[in-house]
Amino acid sequence: MEKRSNKYYLTLSLKEYANGENQPAKELGIEFSNHDEIFDIIERIKAKNLFDNESEAIQFALGLKLFGEMKLKHRKNPLFDELNEVFPVFMKKLKSL
Repeated sequence: MEKRSNKYYLTLSLKEYANGENQPAKELGIEFSNHDEIFDIIERIKAKNLFDNESEAIQFALGLKLFGEMKLKHRKNPLFDELNEVFPVFMKKLKSL
C-alpha cells in the first residue's frame, strides 16, 4: 500500500529585483507532496517565537519541510550522508523547544 501524503501547490513570484526593477516578471508553481500538514508546522514554528518576525518563521518552516522531505525521499543519495546523522538531532532539538 502506498503511503498517503498531503498534496500542495506552491507559487513563487519575484516581486522586485535587488536593483528595484520589477520586470521581467518571473513566477513558478510546483506541485509537491509532504507527509506533514505544513500549515500546522508553520503555526507551531510561529508559536515558538524563534525568529524576529512571522515572515521569517514561515520561511524557515517552508524551507525545512521542503528540504526535509527531499532528504527523506533520497536518504540513500551520497549527497545527504553527513546530514543523515545530524538532521535527526537538529529535528529533536527543534521539537523540544
